[in-house]
Amino acid sequence: MSVQSQIKRVTTHRLSEMKLRGEKISMLTSYDYSMASLVDEAGIDIILVGDSASNVMAGHETTLPITLDQMIYHGSSVVRAVKRALVVIDLPFGTYQGNSREALNSAIRIMKETAADAVKLEGGAEIIESTNRILSAGIPVMGHLGLMPQSIHKYGTYTVRAKEEEEAEKLMHDAKLLEEAGCFAIVLEKIPAALGKQVASELKIPVIGIGAGGGVDGQVLVLHDMLGITQKFSPRFLRRYHNLAAEIKGAVGNYIEDVKSMDFPNEKEQY
Repeated sequence: MSVQSQIKRVTTHRLSEMKLRGEKISMLTSYDYSMASLVDEAGIDIILVGDSASNVMAGHETTLPITLDQMIYHGSSVVRAVKRALVVIDLPFGTYQGNSREALNSAIRIMKETAADAVKLEGGAEIIESTNRILSAGIPVMGHLGLMPQSIHKYGTYTVRAKEEEEAEKLMHDAKLLEEAGCFAIVLEKIPAALGKQVASELKIPVIGIGAGGGVDGQVLVLHDMLGITQKFSPRFLRRYHNLAAEIKGAVGNYIEDVKSMDFPNEKEQY
């Protein structure tokens, strides 16, 4: 790796500097080599190998079914593509809750087998023992509060979280707990914008939102949602920057037509 490319690499320290100078942090998900290459080349700051792969790659209704082996497969595919972005991988459901030793083993496997930069865990006080144990091994941890998709069966709905004072106070307490433990950043999902702004202003570490308003330090979206590959999922916080579903179906339709009419391959496309 050249000196120039080493300087350009996004690190947890660089993210802290971005927050200090008020530069917003951009973050998107990726799950495979080809897409991660494009996202990285475009200049994204953080790539999250999200357990949302369970939804957009495997077709499950929730994030719960995806396994640690599957996350390692997706993570290693992404890492091989990335030259600049910080790569964070979700610890999947069942690999860290309630057992800090298993949590550490899961995080070590991800770091050793993918060469990623960090892991992400959902939860606050409930998983602080696991968080501490992972951090004690020198593995960077990104927190995740607010709507936590791995706990969807507890909530029973994907509605906005922390609208009531009690839950908002717990979220703020959990955010400070994660910061004190040593997390380098926190994702806040689907909470009131005013609360998101308050958390970002009271924490020294970067706070990245998905449906948490514009007062946080950065934003994250699921790549397939943002590009319009997925169409069924349309929450208020999602801005579609493209309609790739229509473009892909159009291209495939043209290919089918050309094959059927024997227009493809033409003389120049044969040996």
